[in-house]
Amino acid sequence: MGAYYFDSSALVKRYADETGSLWVRSLTDPEARHSIFTAHITGIEVVAAMARKTRMGELTVHEATTAISTFKSHFQTQYQIVRMTTEIVERAMELAEQHKLRGYDATQLASALVVHAELAASGVSQFSFISADTDLNDVAQAEQLSVQNPNNYP
Repeated sequence: MGAYYFDSSALVKRYADETGSLWVRSLTDPEARHSIFTAHITGIEVVAAMARKTRMGELTVHEATTAISTFKSHFQTQYQIVRMTTEIVERAMELAEQHKLRGYDATQLASALVVHAELAASGVSQFSFISADTDLNDVAQAEQLSVQNPNNYP
């Protein structure tokens, strides 16, 4: 059992077939008994990604509706949601300024860093940041997180 933080670019792969989807599904399968963390804003980002895939013809309306419904259920029951706090907002502002990150990317990374610190303080040593965003992964590594990109698992 491990602890993983999924940003939206990685988590969407559980609901739409993309490079890395099988790997993501194996980590997020409840039978794997991993702790899966994600930011509250991931709910918005994943639903928006599914809507975008529908507009671009990558998913049918039925596929998107099913994926969104499944995601919303999992969001309520299978993920540990990191709520926005003053600490996360302040850390995200620092990250955005220091690393020139977009707002939601900075928020995702700040959320992961807070979770990592809390887990480390409680003795959990296996923690990975999972993202399909190469630029964000580079910053996460610079911030001393263990990083995995699902696109490396075809």
